[in-house]
Amino acid sequence: MAKNSNQLVNPNAREAMNRFKMEAASEVGVSLKQGYNGDLTSRQAGSVGGQMVKNICPIRTVKFRRNDRNAMGHVVEIKYITGITI
Repeated sequence: MAKNSNQLVNPNAREAMNRFKMEAASEVGVSLKQGYNGDLTSRQAGSVGGQMVKNICPIRTVKFRRNDRNAMGHVVEIKYITGITI
């Protein structure tokens, strides 16, 4: 039998997770209602989940291209990986 892994370790955390979900939805402009939200499109639901992950994961990656300082006419790709510590 498959075990449902969608269980919170602390049952009291359910209300906090619901508040977190509502906050993420308001940040991306999706209006959620209490209870069932099956009328949302996949894009809307995915944007809420993506915003939640973005807020939870403190690691950010930024990539950009610039002219090489040593070889004229060459371009190098720069990648910064940053972490936020609280």
